[in-house]
Amino acid sequence: MGPPDRGPRGARRPDRTARHPHRRRGRHPRARAARQLRPRRAGPARTSLKPIEITQPEGPSFSVDGSLVQWENWKFRVGFTQQEGLVLNQITWRDGDEDRSVAHRASVPEMVVPYGDTSVSRFWISYFDAGEYLLGKNANSLALGCDCLGVIHYFDEFVADDHGNPVKIPQAICMHEEDYGILWKHSELGAAPETRRSRRLVVSYFATVGNYDYGFFWYFYLDGSIQVEAKATGIVFAGAGIPGSEDPHGPEIAPGIFTPIHQHLFCARIDAAIDGEDNTLHEIEAVRIPTGPENPRGNAFTWSDTQLRTEREAQRIANGLTGRVWEVRSAHRTNYVGKPTAYWLIPEGKMLLAAQPESTVHGRANFATKHLWGTRFEPEELYPAGDYPNAHAPGAGLPEWTAQDRSIDGEDLVLWHTFGPTHIPRTEDWPIMPVDYSGFWFKPHGFLDQNPAMDLPADARSCGTGSAEGGSGCCADGGCGCCSGDACRCGNAACACGKPRA
Repeated sequence: MGPPDRGPRGARRPDRTARHPHRRRGRHPRARAARQLRPRRAGPARTSLKPIEITQPEGPSFSVDGSLVQWENWKFRVGFTQQEGLVLNQITWRDGDEDRSVAHRASVPEMVVPYGDTSVSRFWISYFDAGEYLLGKNANSLALGCDCLGVIHYFDEFVADDHGNPVKIPQAICMHEEDYGILWKHSELGAAPETRRSRRLVVSYFATVGNYDYGFFWYFYLDGSIQVEAKATGIVFAGAGIPGSEDPHGPEIAPGIFTPIHQHLFCARIDAAIDGEDNTLHEIEAVRIPTGPENPRGNAFTWSDTQLRTEREAQRIANGLTGRVWEVRSAHRTNYVGKPTAYWLIPEGKMLLAAQPESTVHGRANFATKHLWGTRFEPEELYPAGDYPNAHAPGAGLPEWTAQDRSIDGEDLVLWHTFGPTHIPRTEDWPIMPVDYSGFWFKPHGFLDQNPAMDLPADARSCGTGSAEGGSGCCADGGCGCCSGDACRCGNAACACGKPRA
């Protein structure tokens, strides 16, 4: 949500005392909970957490040449704009001797924060934190050990001030690698287990718009997947009221502190290019089969595949009950089983815009009424709510463009995906809100001929498995940490650490 502003001129100010008694006119006793806002008032910092150290003694696995990043099979360019913030360009995957295209351009160019409050001071609020307040212009300078942890590469970025002068934002984007648990594992009878650990490349930035702070994280994985995650934190838009009173639009989150229900609706834009610009769009979902000739024992089920051929057909809503996903396919290339190479957009499928069609925000933020829009690429179509969401008439952006109902069958395809939380505030959100996570996946589905991570090396520090030569491996000296301290915790009966078993 953006900084507070004045409501519309001439707005009628009805007396809402009867309906919302905690909003009586006049002065209220200052809410005591407001004094807790500064972290130093929380008391002494805890001392129970032990340090976690992340080291890469040989340096990171990625390389950077200007804006060009290469990490394992991935290659892309890092960009930045005032409205969108982080922009990724020319995303490719190295397959043998070929750099295969996945997307031309990817960003989060818009977000809207509509409030569900009927009070005269807030009924009009629907901040466009990108289109009105410019996410990129409000980007933070990131700090090592706080915003990013590990071996970090930073990108400085430049934006224009209110007079058109260039302003440098030092360390606006950080990039690093993270361990991400198990990538694949199998235990074959009579053989040693095979395990490979996952790792991901993280490219991220944070923007502070008024009282909220937003982190935008793009994760690249060793199996060809891309994950997009938005992290919302900061201070909820609070107001004072009479302790213990009820408000159907805003819970009391601390004594005398009320904050309205609201939404954070992000829109990602992915200019897809799965093995080129000639792509098609399909809706895939699981389908139950009634018991009968096609399902004689009642156990069978299948899936449906519906091509979305025009821009109107490609206005879709998620359905978690059927596992609905959207598949972008190459119109010309096939994999080694003869099927089109493809990627799936996998949504979380959370609530869409809650405002009624008669509201002004419904017309201005119409992009948030669908989880998916598919359009044919046009270079001027960058912002789903239009170029000037605080000034244009309702219906600009995606509704206006898709009214043409252009063909997207074998065309240069752009996906627009709405995601984000509906926030019913809670006591745990005060005085500073813990991060709320939301996002989606863009995952290969038939794009590659096999698991691309089969050639990953086994981690020589794996606990309890012994060394490749049949020795006791790291557990002989506790090097992996499983036998550190006073006991053996590795689970290896042949462990030579010499410590009693836990």
